[in-house]
Amino acid sequence: MPALDDSTPRHVLTPSSLNRLVRDLLGDALPQVWIEGELSNVARPASGHVYFTLKDSGAQVRCAMFKMKASALRFRPVDGMQVMVRAKVGLYEPRGEFQLVAEYMEPSGEGALQREFEQLKARLNAEGLFDPSRKRPLPRYARRIGVITSATGAAVRDVLSVLARRWPLAHVEILPVPVQGREAPPAIVAMLRKASACARYDVVLLTRGGGSLEDLWAFNEEVVARAIHASAVPVISAVGHEIDFSIADFVADLRAPTPSAAAELLVPDAVAIGRHLRQLQQRLLTVQLGRLQAQSQRIDHLLARLQAQRPQARLQRDRERLVHLRRRLTTALREQDQRRRTRLERLHARLLARHPRNQLPLLQRRLAEQDQRLRRAITQLLQRRQTQLRHDGRALHAVSPLATLERGYAIVFDADGKVLRSVQNVAANTRLRARLADGELQLQVSDD
Repeated sequence: MPALDDSTPRHVLTPSSLNRLVRDLLGDALPQVWIEGELSNVARPASGHVYFTLKDSGAQVRCAMFKMKASALRFRPVDGMQVMVRAKVGLYEPRGEFQLVAEYMEPSGEGALQREFEQLKARLNAEGLFDPSRKRPLPRYARRIGVITSATGAAVRDVLSVLARRWPLAHVEILPVPVQGREAPPAIVAMLRKASACARYDVVLLTRGGGSLEDLWAFNEEVVARAIHASAVPVISAVGHEIDFSIADFVADLRAPTPSAAAELLVPDAVAIGRHLRQLQQRLLTVQLGRLQAQSQRIDHLLARLQAQRPQARLQRDRERLVHLRRRLTTALREQDQRRRTRLERLHARLLARHPRNQLPLLQRRLAEQDQRLRRAITQLLQRRQTQLRHDGRALHAVSPLATLERGYAIVFDADGKVLRSVQNVAANTRLRARLADGELQLQVSDD
């Protein structure tokens, strides 16, 4: 047996760190899986979590579904049930046990139907069969209603009971079809086409009672959806319970949560309408009685005026009224004339006040004041400019070359008038010109 090499560094793990490492490795390798199997050892303690074992003929695995996910289950898991689970693979660290943490669970078989339902729903929606703009309003007072359903189911009894109670005037015809099984879809399609072609019904109700997804599947068939879409008669769909939705519900002109609710939507309440009609009748009687009384009083008043207003008395009143109006007109004209005279005198006084002869002295004084202010301003400006000019002249003279020449310097130019800055490249007998402070000298370079 070889001896251990103590020089090799050891990486020692604790059980906790080992389990944590294995948990992380499992989570990274298998973040989410779908698994199908049979439930066993299902337990639901007071915490609300669900613990169970998922098994097949060859193996089993422990699973846990925590309360938040378990509360969303639409069924009660029991031992022996075949289910499909979406879960994360993990490890229960305190005991080092491999387990699945379930996030979603559905009975096997129903999941396939649900996926088929969603795919058909998406395809028909893309074709525009669910477009709200194509849905037709239901008639307000349906006289003839066709009910496509099972003739022996509870749904038809509920519908007939509600229709008879709310609106006995409607004529209801039961159009019997099977609502479950393989023969249901073609029978429903045929009855929809027959009801549409006969032009006998104001509206058609397609309904059945509740059941599982498989039980309601006839109303999720594409042929049924297209028959509803092609119907010339408005169709209301009421399939299953309030939580159940079918493809027929989305295509129909109106979806009702239950058969009874559909019957209430189809017809008005006769009791409420009767009560409303009685209220309208009472209001009509009240309005008519009030109008009759008002007209009667008006007639009595007109008769009294006719008897009191003889032509002579009316003519005298008109003469007196004319005299009164003439006095008022004379007074009004006099007052208007006086107002106009007063206004004319006020305007004349204002005009005299603004006459040029009266304005001229004032304008002359203003002109004289402005002239003095202008002269003072010009004088002050000239003084400031002269002071600035003297200051600028001194500054320019300080940096002028002429000031340098006054100190005894000279500037030498060549024949082209360029300033010489070096004796180099100046040949003998070259004529130059020197500028001094008080004049210029003509120079010639000798070869000495």
